[in-house]
Amino acid sequence: MELENLTTSDWFLIVGFSDLPQLRIPLFAAFLVIYLMTLIGNLLIMVTIYTSTHLHTPMYFFLSNLSFIEICYTSVTFPQMLAHFFLEGTRISLTECMSQVYFFVLMLSAEVFLLTAMAYDRYVAICNPLRYMTIMNKTMCISLVAGSWIVGFLEPLPHTILVGGLSFCKSHTINHFYCDVTALMRISCGSTHRIEILNYILGSIATLMSFLLIIISYVNIVSSILKIKSTAGRQKAFSTCSSHLIVVILFYVSLCSTYMAPASTYSMKDNKIKSFLYTAITPLLNPVIYSLKNKEFKIAFRRQRASLHGRR
Repeated sequence: MELENLTTSDWFLIVGFSDLPQLRIPLFAAFLVIYLMTLIGNLLIMVTIYTSTHLHTPMYFFLSNLSFIEICYTSVTFPQMLAHFFLEGTRISLTECMSQVYFFVLMLSAEVFLLTAMAYDRYVAICNPLRYMTIMNKTMCISLVAGSWIVGFLEPLPHTILVGGLSFCKSHTINHFYCDVTALMRISCGSTHRIEILNYILGSIATLMSFLLIIISYVNIVSSILKIKSTAGRQKAFSTCSSHLIVVILFYVSLCSTYMAPASTYSMKDNKIKSFLYTAITPLLNPVIYSLKNKEFKIAFRRQRASLHGRR
């Protein structure tokens, strides 16, 4: 699909999943359900934590912020993706496209650093439990969350500036369901070498360094858990961090397989599938994983539901 009547790079045409017309209705229904479940699931986590005083602890403070990021994260791409099923490609201006690039990378970066903060929280809770509330005080928790957002706001700036300065004479058609940096580089007729270097530098400093810190935290966590003599104690300690560990693995595997791969191996079809995993599936699974594997949260949710039924 080509956008024949555009002669400048002021507009793009996002293909989305319009190349699968026979699956338009089933895909739209499936993606709408995923989006609504993601919004509802993460909102329930935030409301449950806010209304349950015994969940006003550092771990749940970070979890509520993660749920907020997931809501914003999916909302950057999903509404536009759903519109693709009723439009033969979605026309988007360069300004709108660069705004989507910025906010998408913002949420991605904020989530990377928040997951690292959550790993540090679990490390202190298990490896230094007697000083946990002293170390993870209100100031520390707010500082870690604020730091995640500050990095989130700053990291997309060089991406957005460099991508926005590209010329697009090959095509104005983006074979993706949102303005993806790699897809934009693919249709540019200028040099993308600086952006590729930037991706690897920021990827190494931010994503890989954060992942390394998480690994170090969990090496110490596992070491401390193995020293616990009672089986019940080990199970309880592991249950407090298993949800976070599962989310981290799902998030980093899908993210690194997409953005840390060389540009020469880029496949539009594969990239759309990988992108869908961490823009849709991971935010959907987060509330499921945390609610099913966290006993305290399940009890609080049941109490809240019983309280609502009692008011009726």
